[in-house]
Amino acid sequence: MIAYNRVGKTALQVPRLSFGSAPLAHPSFVKKVSREAALNTVRYAVAQGLNFIDSAPHYGFGQSESLVGEALKGTPRERYILATKVGRLVEPGVRSYFDYSRDGILRTIDESLHRLQVDRLDILHIHDPEDHFREALDNAYPILADLKRQRALHAIGAGMMQWPMLRDLALNADFDCFLLAGRYTLLDQGALDFLTFCQERQISVLLGAIYNGGILATGAIPGALYDYFPPSPEIVERVNRIEAICLRYGVPMRIAALRFVAAHPAVTSVIVGLQTTLEVDEILKAWQTPVPAALWDDLRAAGLIHAAAPVPAIEVENGSEQ
Repeated sequence: MIAYNRVGKTALQVPRLSFGSAPLAHPSFVKKVSREAALNTVRYAVAQGLNFIDSAPHYGFGQSESLVGEALKGTPRERYILATKVGRLVEPGVRSYFDYSRDGILRTIDESLHRLQVDRLDILHIHDPEDHFREALDNAYPILADLKRQRALHAIGAGMMQWPMLRDLALNADFDCFLLAGRYTLLDQGALDFLTFCQERQISVLLGAIYNGGILATGAIPGALYDYFPPSPEIVERVNRIEAICLRYGVPMRIAALRFVAAHPAVTSVIVGLQTTLEVDEILKAWQTPVPAALWDDLRAAGLIHAAAPVPAIEVENGSEQ
């Protein structure tokens, strides 16, 4: 069974492992799945306890939200938790574009509710505001804060692939959570101080892109991507060193990557993008797979994980470290 954590200082509880819906329809994912397979994956994941679903209008230009909404149509609303994002409007199936105007934010919320076939959302993130800092604070945040005051929303967040602006947002407004993509992984612990910052302020961290775009799941094979681009020789060399230590202990690197990020106490939930029911089974098995303490010791001794980065405790209960 997957344990639950509270989101920030809110009453909302989410499972520590959650379902990322981007791969169901996002054009950046090469492997495609049929509509029926995607619907089955969402339903199966929720039935297996992965009932916190992260989506966004940008993912598949509306298609990801539409698939989630269709899959969960008829499922009691209290059985699943939804997070989506504001800041991008979409032409369905064609493109998305930034719109941080008040009208744009209100419109994207209405459109997400329609695609998801629900009358309320649990978490709304301000999506990729790198070039829209003031608009995010002056336009988007007040709308989300008003929805939260009306109890039409549980938690306010922001999501992006860098942490300095997330910290700046936290210093200027009252956020409950942040979705940080790719900046705290087995390969990159650059956000370690930021996680401490969030922990001190009771801001939940939801981690996405824990495989850095794929390379931590596949290894540095031909065609592997790092943050969705071809990796540099330095990244390839580092990945190979990490994988060699993992293999020394018979642990697939993708499992070590998952278990590592989940060990940080600031991490409320780990979001993993899933496409098939088989991938759901695989991630649940990985979540329960113990990793020898010596593996973490060797990675630390080799300078491959930060000296201050938490690792799973050695105590084992029900087959997994606590």
